[in-house]
Order: sequence, then C-alpha cells, then structure tokens
Amino acid sequence: MTHSATLSNDDLNRADSGAHRPAGPAVRAGGVAAPLTDGRSRTVRHRPLYWVAALAIIVLGQFAVSRLAWVADYPSDWVLPLKDWIDSFFEWLVYGLRFFAGTAFEFTPRDLTRGVSGLLAYPLGLSESLFFDGFSKQVPALPWITVVGLAALLGHWLGGWRSALLGALAFAYLALFGVWQASMQTFSLVLVTVPMVFLIGLVAGVLMSKSRHFKNAVTPLFDILQSMPPFAYLVPIVVLYGVGNVPAMIATALFAVPPVARCISLGLESVRQGVLEAGRMMGCTRWQLLWQVQLPAARSVLLVGLNQGIMQTLAMIVLAALIGASGLGSELLTSLQSLRLGEALEQGIAIVVIAVVLDRYSRAYALKQPMYIDTSLGWWRRHPYVVLALAFLVVSILLARALPDLALLTNEHSITTAPYWNAGIDWINMHLYESVQAFRNFTLLEILIPTRDFFQAIPWITFVALVALLGYRLGGWSVALIAGLLILFPAATGLWLEAMTTLYMIGTAAVVCVSVGFVIGLGASRTAGWSRFAAGVCDFLQTFPSFIYLIPVVMLFKVSDLSAIIAVLLFAVVPMIRYTILGLRGVPTPIIEAATQQGATRLQRLVKVELPIALPEIMLGVNQVIFMALFMVAITALIGTQDLGAEINAARSGNEIGKALVAGLCIAFMGIAADRLIGAWVKHKKVELGLA
Repeated sequence: MTHSATLSNDDLNRADSGAHRPAGPAVRAGGVAAPLTDGRSRTVRHRPLYWVAALAIIVLGQFAVSRLAWVADYPSDWVLPLKDWIDSFFEWLVYGLRFFAGTAFEFTPRDLTRGVSGLLAYPLGLSESLFFDGFSKQVPALPWITVVGLAALLGHWLGGWRSALLGALAFAYLALFGVWQASMQTFSLVLVTVPMVFLIGLVAGVLMSKSRHFKNAVTPLFDILQSMPPFAYLVPIVVLYGVGNVPAMIATALFAVPPVARCISLGLESVRQGVLEAGRMMGCTRWQLLWQVQLPAARSVLLVGLNQGIMQTLAMIVLAALIGASGLGSELLTSLQSLRLGEALEQGIAIVVIAVVLDRYSRAYALKQPMYIDTSLGWWRRHPYVVLALAFLVVSILLARALPDLALLTNEHSITTAPYWNAGIDWINMHLYESVQAFRNFTLLEILIPTRDFFQAIPWITFVALVALLGYRLGGWSVALIAGLLILFPAATGLWLEAMTTLYMIGTAAVVCVSVGFVIGLGASRTAGWSRFAAGVCDFLQTFPSFIYLIPVVMLFKVSDLSAIIAVLLFAVVPMIRYTILGLRGVPTPIIEAATQQGATRLQRLVKVELPIALPEIMLGVNQVIFMALFMVAITALIGTQDLGAEINAARSGNEIGKALVAGLCIAFMGIAADRLIGAWVKHKKVELGLA
C-alpha cells in the first residue's frame, strides 16, 4: 500500500491491449455476463441473511443504548492506558537506559541517535555548501546559471532536447522568481536523502525477496508506516534526534522506504525462473546471481522504485518543515500561516517544478537504453557529456564572477506574480464573498453537520459489529476478526469520538472523490487520446505538495470542515481517475465485440459488461482514495478540524509522544481495516468473474 499509486502512460497502453486480463466471463444476449459458478449462486441465496443480521445488529444496538451505559459510551475504566505506556517507554529509553553502565564506554540511546545525526550531517553539509551557502567566501555555491546549464546537459543525455528544455526552464524559473535559495536548500536535502532511502529500500527489498519470514515480519510495520500520518512519528523523532534538516531526513526515510522496498521486492520476485536457472548453470554463486543476474534483469522495476523514492521524499520533506527542516517547505508553511497566499502559491509551484524535473529525469533514466561505446576512441570522445559539463562549469563560474546577477539574482531583477494572485484573492472576496459564503453555510448546516452528528451518535459496539459482519461476508472469519479488532482500537484507547469525526470527514470526502473521479475517468477512458491526456494531468497534479491544496480552500471557504473536505478531495481524486481509466481500458476487446454483436447498446455494454469486469480495479482506486484521504487528516488539522488529526497536531506542539502515536495508530488501523475489506471484496469479485 502506498499513499499514491503511480501509473504511467505505459500502464494505460498495456490496458489498451487488454493483454493483462484473462478471457473473462462469457457474454450472452443483451451484454449480460452469464452465471459463472455455483458458489456465486450460493452467495446470492445467502445475501438476504447478511442484511437481516445487519438490521438485527442496528436494532439491538439502539435498543441497548437507552438501557446499558457502556453501549452508548465506551467505559473509561475499560480504556487502555496505551498513551501512558508509550510515554513511560520513551522516558525510560531516553533517560533511564544506559549501555555499558559504569564503564568508560557508557552511552545512552540519545547519544547514539545524536551520533547518527552527526554522521548524516556530513554529506548534507557538503550538498548544502555546493548548492546553497558555499564552502567559504572565496568558494561560493554554484551560480544559478551553472545549475541551469548542467541540468540541461543532464536532461539531453537522459532524454534528448525535450528533457534538456524542461530542466533548463525549471531551474531558470527558480532563479527568476526569487525562490532560488530556498529551492537549493530543498534540492540539497533531496540529493542526500534519496540515495539513503534507495539504499535502505534496496537492502530491505532484497531481504524481503529472499526470506519469507523477514517479509512477513516487516509487512505489518510497512503497512502501519504507510497508513499512519507522518505527523504522528515526527514527535518521537524530535525527542530522539532533535530538530533540523537531519531529523527531517530520518523522518523522510521512515515514510519513503516502505514503497521503495516493496517495489524492489516485487521486481526481484518477478524475474523469470529461466533466467535464474541459466545463471546457476553458469556457476554463479548466490551473491553473483543477485548482483549480476537478478538486479540487472529487474532494472526497470528498480528504477521505478527510485522514482517512487524521489516523489515520496519530496512530499515528506515539505511536511518535515514542521520539525525545523529549512527550504521551500519552511517558506511555504510561514506564508500559509501569515496568509500570504500569493507567495505561498509561488513557493508551492517551485516545489512542483523540482518534483516534475526529478520525476521526468528518473523516468527517462529508467527507459534509457544502454549504449555501445567504442573503447578505441579517446576518453573525451567516449564521454562527450562529461567534457561539455566540465567546460560549461568553468566558463559559467567565471562569467558569474564577472556578472554577479548570473550567480544570484537580486530582488530588483527577479520576477514575482504574488501581487496579482493577492489581487485576484481580494477580487474574489469582494465580488463572490456572499455567494461563496451562502454555499459554505448551506453545505455545513444542511449536509456536513447532520452527517457528523449521525456518525458521532453511532454506538461503538454497533459499528464494530457491523464492520466485523462485513468482513465475514467478504473474506470469512479471519477478515472479520482483523477488521473488527482494528476498528475497536480507537474505542479501546479513548479516541472513539475523534475517530468517528475523522470517519465522517474521510467518508464524505471519499464519496465525493469516488463520484467525481469515476465520472472523469469514465469520460477519459472512451478514447486512447483522452486517456493519455488525463494520465498526464494526473501526473502533474500528483507532484503538488499536500500543503498547496489548503491555499484555495482557505482563500474561498475560510476555516471549516468544508475547507478540509475540499482539500482532501483535490488531493485524493487522482487515483480514482487513474484506476477507472485503467480498469475500463483493460476490458478485453473480444468481450466488447461479442456484446456489440449480440445487440447490446453502448449503455448496456458499459453497465452490464465493462463495469463488472473493471470493478475490481476501480475498487483499488477507491482503496487508494481512502489512504490518501487519511494521509491528509493531520494536514487539514492545520486549518482547525476537531478529529484525530487535531490530536496529532496538539501532541506535536507539546511533544506528547504517546498521544501522537496512539492517534496515528487509530488512523493507520482505520486505513488497514478498509484495505483488508476492499482487498477481500476485490478477490471475491475476481473469482466471481473468472478473472483469478
């Protein structure tokens, strides 16, 4: 599971061919899929029993509420003091635990963590000196004109003139719009963090592919790390590592390593057995088989993992501004807090620019074909790009010494669009205020507040029982037990009301996301051209940092639940569009032709053939929407929500580790429960349709 699943245009091209699907169910007259198995008939016969059981649970719950106090409100005596246990553990870890006590080598865990911080500070300092603050007065940082030219050369080597133009324009934007210093701070942090994330992910991925026990052990941990809002584990990192850029790197590694490791593990496991057998027959040892056969064979998947690491790193480094990370994230957060929305938008675009360049460059490297080099040629002819880069480096530095504006543009020569954005905001507030506020008030009073009250009024035992029943319906006793216990956790830790408030916000946003994303995906899936266009737009939207989505909603709707829900919608709608297109474009052509030949109209073909076959993939989009919405919970707490995100935000302000982790676990467990339920449903549906 990841907060955002990345699907490229290649995925859509494979979906166009329908090659990744089995033949699928038979189609009868009118485009209706024929019955597949006796198991499906049995399921249909037993379906009313589940509705009866659900109704009985609701009726009994409401009957018991007025008679048993513990049904309406989870008893305080039953609440697990997990927060206190976690706080006590960290207090012992930081202040009580001593290694080699009583000897000259005595040290504490904090000494160890600060030592790790010191080691990581060396490469980070080198990177910052190179791009940001220089090595000394005599040896300043690289001029902006130098970085622009080197980015263009690297882009040309990776993907031709288009990539070169993208790189040059992107870095020129950072210089011309006056965000160069903050951008280079962020860029320096990324350059050090990404290799660290990829190296850790590579080691973990290799171990996962080689050891089933290791994979089973780390998978639950990865599930929690990927579904828990990063804000939750920023607090213990501050306690152990302090604040600043190095703790931000460590927090980023916790966030970005799981998807990288999973991607690498998947790539290594997908290497064909024939390739491995050929390596063994040639006498390769296990180590040689890994490094000289498996890793090269899985090169494209490994580079996709690198791409994921880059994007996740950029997303997290912006959030890490809350624990003292400098750069664009810090600038953006300051602008948002002071409501300088024009400046915030420019800084957010700068983050997007860096993300787009790194994303395109990493993808180009993944697709780049190995080139034959004639070893008889001279060194400079074998490495023309290196020679050009060195020559441009020298010439551009000399030019920057002569013309200081080529090193760093002053404010009088830089460009800003912030006054225009601010003027636009003022115009909207002046001319559209009454209409926007009328919509805001109607939505809050007539829809959102009643929905929130409904969720908060549900007895905890009723909701847990309904989730367990749904789990049993979809996946049997194991899914029922796991989902029920995960949903019980917020009640058992005293956060049931906050969890229900979170569920109301996420549920409302998810319904809107799914509806809007499905309609857009359905329209775009009708032609290959529109599918590729929609995929390109989704790629662009996915590079925006989550903070950016707070700007328009705060501007229009002020601080309210509506603002938070719209921010979640803007952030989480992308995977629904992607997976809807992927599912519908992947319906096998022979099935569509068979339905057409048997007289099905376009609407019948869509409703009775295409949607049932595409539904498992569409539901995976729903799954991703839920996880991305949960990811936004702690961020939307910055604009005044009263849910689990607010608990995490308050704990972050007071360095309350137990409070932050328990609230984060509540969010994570809600996401994992939804994942297990949707996964069981998808598996069940694929069996019904003959797709698994």
